[in-house]
Amino acid sequence: MTPPSARRRLAAIVVILTLCAALVGMNAPARGDGAAPLAERGWVWPVSPVRIVRGWEAPAHPYGPGHRGVDLAGTEVRAPADGVVAFVGAVAGRGVLTIDHGGGLVSSFEPVVSDLAVGEHVAPGQPLAMVAEGGHTAPATVHLGVRLDGEYVNPLRLLGGVPRAVLLPCC
Repeated sequence: MTPPSARRRLAAIVVILTLCAALVGMNAPARGDGAAPLAERGWVWPVSPVRIVRGWEAPAHPYGPGHRGVDLAGTEVRAPADGVVAFVGAVAGRGVLTIDHGGGLVSSFEPVVSDLAVGEHVAPGQPLAMVAEGGHTAPATVHLGVRLDGEYVNPLRLLGGVPRAVLLPCC
């Protein structure tokens, strides 16, 4: 029979190992196909300079309210990564451009106007579209949404988070 102190130590070890495995798993690829973690896929910001007008707001459940993307200030939109144009057209009265980056990863921009055609290949940093008006965004603001295997993910996970702020001297 195992003494109570030994059982408590064993239980503590199991809990610690479980937590360690969970922490390691947080940095693992989002899928089991050997793809790089999202932050290591080399995406570039689609606007320059970068100014986030409205950030990601995860919904409580798949059909709940939230903001499934980020709104970025800018007038010209560039490709964040290699891909193929999957859709260009109007949705609910506003221009939308969608890029299939492969591996279940898709980005969409709205409202935009673009001369690209479905099937065209785009490279990182390549001009895609000009920001238009419509939708929920303020003027001169584009909404970037990203889906992985059909589920929305925070685009900042691919872009390396919020760009570093530069503090200026006061007064």
